[in-house]
Order: sequence, then C-alpha cells, then structure tokens
Amino acid sequence: MRTWIKNTLIAALGASVALGGMAVASTVRDGCGWHGHGSMSEADMAKFRERIIDRASSELSLDATQRQHLVALADTLQAQRQSFMPAGSHPREQLQSLIAGERFDAARAQSLVSEKTEAVRNASPAVIAAAATFYDSLRPEQQQKVRDFMARGRHHGWRG
Repeated sequence: MRTWIKNTLIAALGASVALGGMAVASTVRDGCGWHGHGSMSEADMAKFRERIIDRASSELSLDATQRQHLVALADTLQAQRQSFMPAGSHPREQLQSLIAGERFDAARAQSLVSEKTEAVRNASPAVIAAAATFYDSLRPEQQQKVRDFMARGRHHGWRG
C-alpha cells in the first residue's frame, strides 16, 4: 500500500478513535450517556464538541486554516455518527428487541449489523478525506504531537 494512503487511513482512524473516545469518556464522566441518565442533548454535544476543538487548537497551536480543517473533520464525524445512529434510534431498544421473544432474532441482528456496516462504508470516504485534509495541513511538529497523543492512549490526554 502506498505510504500516503496508509498514513491517511491511519490519521483518519486515529482522529475517529480519538474524537469518539473523548466523546464516550465525556458522557461517562459527566454522568450521562451509557452509565447515566440518557444520551447527551444536542446543546451538550455542541458544547463538548467546541471544548474539544478549542483544546486541540490550543495544544497544537493551530492557525485559522488548520482550525477550519479540524472543524470540518468534526462536522464530518458528526454526520457519520448521525448516519450510524439516525434520530429516534435507540441502540438499547434495538438490542432488547433481539431477545424480546423466546428465540434470539438472528435475522434482525444480521440486518442491524448490515445497516450499521453500510452506514460506515458510505460515510468513510468523507471522513478519510476530512482527516487527511486536517492532518496534511499540520506542520511536522504538530503532526508529531498528534502521533505522540495517539501513542499515549486514551487515558493520558494531551499532556500525558
């Protein structure tokens, strides 16, 4: 595989994992989401998203263009998330429906997996392009900070 394609895929995956992991960690820490009283409201999600963008902008010393690329990446990831979890869709209810009867609904389970896989497949090119645009706009020292952040893992944050 060509080096630039490989790097683009790694950057896209890394950005997706980082932003997704931070979103999950925030929902758990703030007492909502999976372990609390329900999912984040749109206002909470927007506030969280802005906080993450501000933090990344600060840590990486992003210029205005780089910040715009980061915002575009966040927008693309949000669109992917919405296509993966359409409005009114509740994963817990979907999973509960699989065991509502006397037998596990394997056909519906496979259908759910297919739907989610297709949503990811359809949104992936846009996510990869946005991640590549953002990552490629970074200066070498900024790229190294991103690599260092990813190497530290999700529990150590920017300052690890």
